[in-house]
Parts: sequence; structure tokens; C-alpha cells
Amino acid sequence: GALLRRLAGGERVNDADLDWPNIADEIESVGRSEGSALSGHIGNVLEHLIKLQISPATEPRAGWKETILRGRSEAEELLRDSPSLRLSLGDIIARRLPTSRRLAVAALDAHGERPSMDPNLLTFDEAQVLGEWFPNAS
Repeated sequence: GALLRRLAGGERVNDADLDWPNIADEIESVGRSEGSALSGHIGNVLEHLIKLQISPATEPRAGWKETILRGRSEAEELLRDSPSLRLSLGDIIARRLPTSRRLAVAALDAHGERPSMDPNLLTFDEAQVLGEWFPNAS
């Protein structure tokens, strides 16, 4: 770490002292970890957006909205720290959507509720997932 900082600062360091393969592995590991965290937050937001649209229940809606706001905030924080992750948002949403649909349906089922619409018809874009959008469902 210190050698890299010195190198980044323009100081000449002995290249033999830098373990480039290990450095590359560490950078890739951090990227995977942040990508995984972002994927988790997006999955959580999707699940709760779906619940808002398919659940006939009225009581838990405020809590679901709070969960969405928290997930959006966490995702935005990760994107501020690693802006390159923004390039994969569409892929993450597409990858997480089927699981989020299943989780939302399972949560309703656990409370004896039936979806008011087919969750497989629901799709979301980046602005809906990370913006201020909420479904108009009652």
C-alpha cells in the first residue's frame, strides 16, 4: 500500500518491490466485493418495489418504502465510491429481477396473501430502481 502511494505520488520506487499479480488480485477482489454489495442492495430494492405492486396488504407499505429508500441510499454510496459499477447496473437489475420476484411472492405467500398481479410482468429500469420513483399501487 505505502509503495503504491509513493509511486502514485510520482516517486520512483523499485518495481521489484511491488507484487503486481497480488496487487491486481486485490483490486479485482475489492471490485467483486463492491459489485456483490451493490447487487444485494439492488435485489432488496427490487423485491420491495415488487411487493408494493403485487401485495393487496396496506399495513407494511411504509416499511417497504423505508427499505427501498435505505437500499437506494446504500447503492448510491457504493456508486459514488466506485463509479465504474454504474456501467453494470442494467445487467445487475436483469440478473436480480427473477430472484426478487420469487422472494416477493414467497413473502406474500408466508402471510397468506395472493399477488394482485403477475410479478413476471414487472420490469424496472435504472431510474426506477435508484431514483425517487415508487409504484402508484395503493
